[in-house]
Amino acid sequence: METYRLLCHPECPAKNVRAITVEAIRNGNALTLTYRVDCAADLLALPLSVAPERTDGLWQHTCFEAFISNGEGGYAEFNFSPSGQWAAYDFDGYRSGMCNRGTPAPLIDFQADQAGVRLNAMIDLSGLSGALSLTAVIEEADGTKSYWALNHAEGKPDFHHPACFAAKLPAPGEA
Repeated sequence: METYRLLCHPECPAKNVRAITVEAIRNGNALTLTYRVDCAADLLALPLSVAPERTDGLWQHTCFEAFISNGEGGYAEFNFSPSGQWAAYDFDGYRSGMCNRGTPAPLIDFQADQAGVRLNAMIDLSGLSGALSLTAVIEEADGTKSYWALNHAEGKPDFHHPACFAAKLPAPGEA
């Protein structure tokens, strides 16, 4: 298991979120990510739970994300909403060649209380290896949005930027 601490983008500060951490556990081709947000749930704008389905545009509200390289210059993007909705895309280069990723639906579990929120997501890593970027978009109840990542490039938030791929995918069975 690897534990990562996400950094808030300096141009988009959070008002109430104190920290976000992510635990990553890999078991073969499965990667389980546990995002923890240190903020009372009632201070966040959280979507209502719905039937899990592939949905575009999740990043426009509270959303947890993972970007993983494919070892050939491209990468996959996974989006997980507290609602249970999800998205997965493949890119053949920086923000280019985007298409839906053929992947099984991730298993998503979300819990929220006054201590904070936790989202677990398990994804299929088939065809992915190497660099890893973990990110989150957090929308607070008053509309404030903050952007969190392992690392940020200069300028506006851009989770696709190579600078955000600041970790290595854990090896299978790595503890």
